[in-house]
Amino acid sequence: MMEFRIADTFTDSLARLCGDEQKAVKTTAFDLQVNPASPGMQFHKLTKAKDKDFWSVRVNDGIRLIVHRTSESLLLCYVDHHDDAYRWAERRKIERHPKTGAAQLVEIRETVREIEIPRYVETEPLFKPSSPKPLLFAAISDDELLGYGVPTEWLNDVRAANEDSLLDLTDHLPREASEALLELATGNKPKAPQQIAADASPFAHPDAQRRFRVMTNVEELERALEFPWEKWTVFLHPAQRDLVDRRYSGPVRVSGSAGTGKTIVALHRAVHLARSHPTGRVLLTTFTPTLAKFLRLQLGKLIGNEPAVASRIDVQPMSEVGRRLFAEFYGEPRLVEDVTVKRLIREAAATVPEHQFSEGFLLAEWTEVVDAWQLDTWEQYRDVARLGRKTRLSEKQRRSLWAIFDQVRTQLLADKRVTRAGLFVGAAAALAGRESPYQYAVIDESQDVTVAQLRLLAAMAGGRPDGLFFTGDLGQRIFQTPFSWKALGVDIRGRSHTLRINYRTSHQIRRQADRLLPATLADVDGNAEQRRGTVSVFNGPDPDIVIAKSTADEAGLVAEWIKSRVARGLRPEEIGVFVRSADELSRAEQAVRTAGCAAVQLDSGSEPTDGKVSIATMHLAKGLEFRAVAVMAVDEGVVPLESRIEAVTDDSDLEEVFNTERHLLYVACTRARDFLLVSGTAPVSEFLDDLRPR
Repeated sequence: MMEFRIADTFTDSLARLCGDEQKAVKTTAFDLQVNPASPGMQFHKLTKAKDKDFWSVRVNDGIRLIVHRTSESLLLCYVDHHDDAYRWAERRKIERHPKTGAAQLVEIRETVREIEIPRYVETEPLFKPSSPKPLLFAAISDDELLGYGVPTEWLNDVRAANEDSLLDLTDHLPREASEALLELATGNKPKAPQQIAADASPFAHPDAQRRFRVMTNVEELERALEFPWEKWTVFLHPAQRDLVDRRYSGPVRVSGSAGTGKTIVALHRAVHLARSHPTGRVLLTTFTPTLAKFLRLQLGKLIGNEPAVASRIDVQPMSEVGRRLFAEFYGEPRLVEDVTVKRLIREAAATVPEHQFSEGFLLAEWTEVVDAWQLDTWEQYRDVARLGRKTRLSEKQRRSLWAIFDQVRTQLLADKRVTRAGLFVGAAAALAGRESPYQYAVIDESQDVTVAQLRLLAAMAGGRPDGLFFTGDLGQRIFQTPFSWKALGVDIRGRSHTLRINYRTSHQIRRQADRLLPATLADVDGNAEQRRGTVSVFNGPDPDIVIAKSTADEAGLVAEWIKSRVARGLRPEEIGVFVRSADELSRAEQAVRTAGCAAVQLDSGSEPTDGKVSIATMHLAKGLEFRAVAVMAVDEGVVPLESRIEAVTDDSDLEEVFNTERHLLYVACTRARDFLLVSGTAPVSEFLDDLRPR
């Protein structure tokens, strides 16, 4: 039976066509899958193509499909207007790599400079060093380079590459080869691709499956082509696929810097669990309703035509999970508002004048220690480790603080009010001895999971293999102070993994944003995330960093930058502008207005709008992605926020404030795919010194 496949180059090219053209192409693709030998299919041999198995298929008068046809398979490779499609095919071939055995779509080397070189002539490198900078791979043997998937005819170019020519070169190589070279160039030792047996199908190789996917039925092809720009619904990196399909003896955490596909892995993991455990239920959750809505939308793209699988996956924000379970066990909760808690703390503090702590400290101590851990007695508060709260307290100070917090607790109990943390802890307690509503939980953006939420997750699914699967990035922790997962029974030691391939952010933006964070980040339990070695798979212009004399000058500079993005073909909805807090939103509005564009101000429940530039605070940037991002008002006193620094009562707490402010700027910068502008007015934030190229 002939296998029917599509290539990632086909989904890319399909996305570039207009709507009517895409519709015609999809119809032809479906017809090819149903009956490739149909008399209505017009195949044409490409006489100029080096690969004799390339054929064109007529879609309509102007559009041609490029297919690779053998007796065993039919592969959709590319689609475009007639002449462009033919030129694409004449510059490429599909071949089995001589060492790894993987099927590769290889760009024919001679066509890069559009001249023919006789096969018997020793070729000169096309990408010659532009200066006498050190050659990156001159000392690496041909055998080792082949082991990384470098095509034979590109070996000379690889050995001649330096830091100036490397990124141009990798654009012409198969993905596994370019990723390995980028890792080698950054001082890391990449894992060599798997080698398969000589008699195995080259399309069965894990790297081949990243770019060539077998379509087993029309419904599967329809789903793959419905959202051609969302390639993750079809293609996974082998490292991602391994993490998705693996069995785990306990809780696991998958880490990675911004853009490495953690959310993709979470989605596929939830689907894998639902498919492999047909009697179990899966919770797919994250910390905000907006991100949960995004997960729900993407899940529909992934398994929209598999209702039996979809019915076993619940996508809910953690806040809704806690509220719903609490209501199921105790009745609808009477949540206490933050303003009420502040009032109760203020009133209780007035009765204990000797405490000598600020209102800000009292509120943080209540939120991050007493309420988070649901402490009920003086002894519990006396002995709590207070991880993440670095201000040192004597026993005398703790006793006076407990006199305040105990009054708050007593009043809440009398009013029959419950805090948000109380929802989760109450639901976790109710689950003891009961059957959990979920056998498996997949948690995205887990760096911001709270103490109380983790308690509920541990009670829900922490005691079984494959029960808890976390994805997150410690470098993007902006809401939650650190605490020990292990103390709550969630021990990920030996089951912590890191993704290192960045698909979302250009090499230039990722490299510059990474300067904001240390090379290694560790959690309270000592689980370290190594940030070195992450590589991006595409290039872009260097980020722009500008310092203006005034806020009006800054608005003008950002406006010109926005106008130039639009002039280059970007749509307004592909542009985002972020500021530190609501106080600076007017500066973003002025810049967008000066650029002649309409703006939409995002909040926790809104989304980007067609035809409008999105503006928002940095905290709302999580989960968003834009082709171009401007991060404005990065001024001294704004980033880091002066009011946060002034609220610190102990110098040791300053480190945590500065860390989270760095994380916040990192999150905002890494929402950009292709273009990044960071601006401020003099004097600017000290963080800009770290962000600038050294």
